[in-house]
Amino acid sequence: MSGSHPRLHQSAAPAPNALSTDKDAEMPATEKDLAEDAPWKKIQQNTFTRWCNEHLKCVNKRIGNLQTDLSDGLRLIGLLEVLSQKKMFRKYNQRPTFRQMQLENVSVALEFLDKENIKLVSIAGPFCLGINLFIFLNGSL
Repeated sequence: MSGSHPRLHQSAAPAPNALSTDKDAEMPATEKDLAEDAPWKKIQQNTFTRWCNEHLKCVNKRIGNLQTDLSDGLRLIGLLEVLSQKKMFRKYNQRPTFRQMQLENVSVALEFLDKENIKLVSIAGPFCLGINLFIFLNGSL
């Protein structure tokens, strides 16, 4: 069959000089797309980071790493204040040194979104501290 996909006709045995350590060759296509280092994830992460940084310029803040820089809640609060053009409804920790303070800041941000009638799916305070980029970048926010 000349029009069919060449991969469908490959034998299950690896080529004689193929490396058995190549994890991409062993992984089905769907798993590759969901893998931690999938190219589309990196592109989406970089695009979102640039978008955030463009808005955060107004408040002299910057995100370098989505996984760590949103965890104390300060940049998240800054971003929400810039986008909404409103201040948080309650005070938050300006220098959150302890995990509990960071969690409280994230809770302030989530509470702000709730009061603004912005509904979130699959995101809670503890989640934001150890942010799951797959959920975050796939529109659950």
